[in-house]
Amino acid sequence: MSIKIDLTALPAPLKSKLARTTGHIALIERWNRDHADGDPRWLAYILATAFHETGGTCLPVRETGAASDAVAIARLERAFAAGRLPWVKTPYWRRDKDGKSWLGRGLVQITHRTNYARLGQAIGEDLISDPDRALDPEVALNILFTGMIEGLFTGKKLSDYFNPRRCDWTGARAIINGRESAETVAGYAKAFYAALSQA
Repeated sequence: MSIKIDLTALPAPLKSKLARTTGHIALIERWNRDHADGDPRWLAYILATAFHETGGTCLPVRETGAASDAVAIARLERAFAAGRLPWVKTPYWRRDKDGKSWLGRGLVQITHRTNYARLGQAIGEDLISDPDRALDPEVALNILFTGMIEGLFTGKKLSDYFNPRRCDWTGARAIINGRESAETVAGYAKAFYAALSQA
């Protein structure tokens, strides 16, 4: 059975952002191709995560929405200097000895070289030689689905929060980033879940 989304059932802010892109369609198509018999709450939370992490586009982006690493690095440096990134202890975006930056990229904004290595190995992509591969739509989808289903971002996975005994929309944020924006993402996920229907 396949799932579709009724955009008219979404709250206006979500609907207006999604109407400008087709990113959500690719996520639903991937779900229907690989996980059609899965728990639709998983898909709702995947959609919510991609929506939140990409500024509402559900398309792979570079951190801060920048067109280049140089611009993203400059933006992150300014924010860090101004104290707007209190959770950052070591600026992960600064270029390493090879000139590469391990800033956020993709549908889930993976950061740090170790995360690029782990996710790349899991999906069979060399993200260390070319971290911008995480911006490729197919690669980004592989990272998103594999990471959230297998728990490769933080050790927490979708089945920890959505199973026959549990439905924890807020706690599921730990799959990606602890409690950061947990209520916001939970709200998106609930709205997506209400808008999903079986075709």
